[in-house]
Amino acid sequence: MERETQFIGQSAAFQDAVDRASQAALLDRPVLVIGERGTGKELIAERLHRLSARWDKPYVILNCAAMPETLIEAELFGHEAGAFTGATRSRAGRFEEADGGTLFLDELATMSMAAQERLLRAVEYGEITRVGASRPVRVDVRIVAATNEHLPALVEDNRFRADLLDRLSFEVITLPPLRAREGDIEVLATYFGQRMAAVLGWEEWPGFGPRALAAMEGHDWPGNVRELRNVIERAIYRWADATRPVDALSFDPFASPWQPTVQRKAAAPASAPSAAASEAAPAAPPSGPVSDLRAAVDGYERQILADTMARCRYNQKVAAEALGLSYDQIRHALKKHGLNQ
Repeated sequence: MERETQFIGQSAAFQDAVDRASQAALLDRPVLVIGERGTGKELIAERLHRLSARWDKPYVILNCAAMPETLIEAELFGHEAGAFTGATRSRAGRFEEADGGTLFLDELATMSMAAQERLLRAVEYGEITRVGASRPVRVDVRIVAATNEHLPALVEDNRFRADLLDRLSFEVITLPPLRAREGDIEVLATYFGQRMAAVLGWEEWPGFGPRALAAMEGHDWPGNVRELRNVIERAIYRWADATRPVDALSFDPFASPWQPTVQRKAAAPASAPSAAASEAAPAAPPSGPVSDLRAAVDGYERQILADTMARCRYNQKVAAEALGLSYDQIRHALKKHGLNQ
């Protein structure tokens, strides 16, 4: 599929963040975009560029986490021939490539302290020096940076320069997680669902069933919009009948009764089994004296649920039918015992 560049959402929290980005775009100042993974930080950064006076100039992206610490300075500022092993010719860095436009630094918090020091000078004075060069080069670049870290806490831990944070934080746009975007989950799910149905050649979009909608609203979405898109597209791809509403979701694509067992470095002594081993071992109903009835019942109920889910290949609908429960009842029980997939 083509890259998603649209903003989909109607919640006040989401609209406030987009509006703030639109307002900040008009000023030629650095902006920090903060948010959990999958919240759309790169889309906000691109919006800041497209709505600015630099819209027709270069928009250059660098993922700081993808660059080894030894190479990130050369990638940012360029290098001269012979500056280091393998540098057979001179090369302009991302700052020079973005001259006149915008440089988006993703995963800013992963940048080394040495690179931060050189970045500070570039932001402060509009000058960069290629690795191995003696003369600085003037550049006109707007910086937009993104991270999922709390940068003031990193400053306190001496992992991020306070003076650089001061220079980059003219405006800070914090994106709300999907779980805080009231009403947006179904809107986004429908949008992604219609697109995937079109890709698969479905004649019309049948919508979602009540169980799927309830499961969406009950999930925490740690991966936010990116996770939601994957879940919805996977559900439609696996749905066998294009004429019926999609009513089954799989949140964990790795869930399987044949999942490989993680090998431990050292086995726990037989006399003192580990908590993980005890949890994994099948439990029989307590036969001896019981001092805590509630704990015993909860433990047995958890084991029944775990065994049934594995036997039903982690299909909650099938497991619910096997246990004589409704879908909502089994969802509640799985969540209660930490077994929700």
